[in-house]
Amino acid sequence: MSTPLIRDPATPLWRGVVLLRVVTWVFALGVGIAHRADFQRPWLAWSVLGAMAAWTLGSSLAYTRERGRRRGLVVLDVVLTTALMLTSPWILSDAQYAASAPLITTVWAAVGPLAAATRFGARGGVLAGLVVAVGTGLARETFDLDVFRDAVLLCASGLLVGMAATLARSSAETLARALRTEAATAERERLARSIHDSVLQVLARVRKRGLEAGGEAAELANLAGEQEIALRALVSSEPGPPGDGGTADLRSALHLLATTSVEVSTPAGTVELPAHLTAELVAVTRAALSNVEEHAGPGARAWVLLEDLGDEVVVSIRDDGPGIERGRLEHAAAEGRLGVVKSIRGRVAELGGTALLDSAPGRGTEWEVRVRKGGGR
Repeated sequence: MSTPLIRDPATPLWRGVVLLRVVTWVFALGVGIAHRADFQRPWLAWSVLGAMAAWTLGSSLAYTRERGRRRGLVVLDVVLTTALMLTSPWILSDAQYAASAPLITTVWAAVGPLAAATRFGARGGVLAGLVVAVGTGLARETFDLDVFRDAVLLCASGLLVGMAATLARSSAETLARALRTEAATAERERLARSIHDSVLQVLARVRKRGLEAGGEAAELANLAGEQEIALRALVSSEPGPPGDGGTADLRSALHLLATTSVEVSTPAGTVELPAHLTAELVAVTRAALSNVEEHAGPGARAWVLLEDLGDEVVVSIRDDGPGIERGRLEHAAAEGRLGVVKSIRGRVAELGGTALLDSAPGRGTEWEVRVRKGGGR
């Protein structure tokens, strides 16, 4: 199952910008024709309207294609719009200023901030609105109530369009991630069915017949049983998002440590962490389980528990072995044997977390590892 190519989700907003730019230029042309007799420099007015027409055509052709929606072009859009608007004092007569006649660009100047909002989001839209609003005040040679009203409208429209563009892109990314996860889950289920019908059944049969035969065959049966559990954990664990932003699912990674003597319990959903943090926590868990295998005896069992507490995760590794005598780790460290200190406490300390040991003779050993999800102190 393949996921479709996701185009710019803000494309409908870009089409709206293009349509609005054309409509507002036609309006500006009509205003220019209506006031042509009052302009003090008609030739400059027609030149500005011609430049507006050229920019309307050029920017519209660029904005209709995804490759044309470049940052520099949008910034130039706002700058050029403001510059054309600032020619109004050389075009409008004193009588037109006294009558509060529209500037030469009229409402055409409002399209630049909308393009900035579509490209850069709410902050870009508000900033562009402020730039055009200041240009409006300079062009009118006063900052009165009408100018402040225009500033509020420009900033508000930039804010709303920017929020809509950001929401559209965020929703599209969420949908794309869900489609990728769905595709990965479907493929995992297909592989699980295939493996269950072949490999898992063979391993289960080898384990059963080996235990019945005893002797060396029983040892092979135990190894087959461990591989059966590990393979079942691999094909049954839910895949997390495919590596977006350098993350990895700690839940799935810990499930791969399950054997006939190690039981892993995790939350129902994925536990996404930075990839390096997941790798370090898995290494810490392996080190603790290795100590169980080495010091707790061949019949010892271990339990791994993962808890997701929102801003931090807790990994607990407990066994039913003979436990550790008080002062034994300190004595080993004094003799230069730093296995537990370096492999568990050292790793966790580098992640900015804590590793607490609870053990006593006759009641097993438990490590409680706490690390913030960001991996920092």
